[in-house]
Amino acid sequence: MDDSELEALRQKRMAEMQQSGQQQSEAKERAKQIEIQKQAMLRQILTPEARDRLSNVRVANPEMANMVEMQLIQLAQSGRLTGMINDPMLRDILMKVTPQRREITIERR
Repeated sequence: MDDSELEALRQKRMAEMQQSGQQQSEAKERAKQIEIQKQAMLRQILTPEARDRLSNVRVANPEMANMVEMQLIQLAQSGRLTGMINDPMLRDILMKVTPQRREITIERR
C-alpha cells in the first residue's frame, strides 16, 4: 500500500466516523424531543402530587414508570381519560400494575 491509498482510506474512515457521529446526535435530539412531549402530556394528565409519586416510582423502578406513563398517555390520546389523575388514583393504578408478591414465613423449630 502506498501513501496515497493509505490517505484515501483514512479520509474515507474519517468521513464515516463524522457521519455516524451526526446520526447519533440526531437520534439523541429526537429522543430528547420525544421526552419533552411526553412530559408535557403528563403535566396535562397528572396532578402535581401524582407526578411526584410517579417520579419516585421512576427512581425505584424505571421500567414500571415508563410502562405506566405510556398507558396513561395512550388513554388520554384515545379520549378514555375524563379528568386529571390524582395521587390516590395513581396509587390504585400502580397497585394493579405491581405484581403480587408471595409472603414467605420462616418457622423455627
